[in-house]
Amino acid sequence: MKEEIKIAGIIKESIVDGPGIRLVIFTQGCVQNCIGCHNPETHSFSGGYYVEIDEIVDMVNKNPLLDGITLSGGEPFLQAKACAILANRIKKIGLNIVTYTGYTFEEIIREMEINKSWKKLIFATDILIDGRFDIDRKNLLLKFRGSENQRIIDIKKSLEDNKIVIADI
Repeated sequence: MKEEIKIAGIIKESIVDGPGIRLVIFTQGCVQNCIGCHNPETHSFSGGYYVEIDEIVDMVNKNPLLDGITLSGGEPFLQAKACAILANRIKKIGLNIVTYTGYTFEEIIREMEINKSWKKLIFATDILIDGRFDIDRKNLLLKFRGSENQRIIDIKKSLEDNKIVIADI
């Protein structure tokens, strides 16, 4: 059986969704419904379309300029199993993974003990941009995020140090 992920769309090259040149996958479906969300068309679970993970990996393999992929949304953790499979396949190529989520790092750590797919996705992620978009804290000058409550977290260092380590990017 082919592994699939439900997406709203893909941007083949982006420089605003993480460091370097990235292929961005916008997952379909989100329960956060943040006021002022940049991607409200990704909220509905009935929208979007399925794409085979192999097809995305092929896209990445065909572009030698890519530094990594970005999993955005929608909410990637609502498709954690498929996102983790994709992320691990991309890591085998030698590229890095940025994951955007409306959940906080602390919420993910709590949930991953119950939901093994969340654990697989967080361990496959290099940089996590966490937290709901907060329109009252919107700041267009921020790097790679939309509101001041969101953090850019180095996952490997955070898991090793057992505390949040902000990424130096």
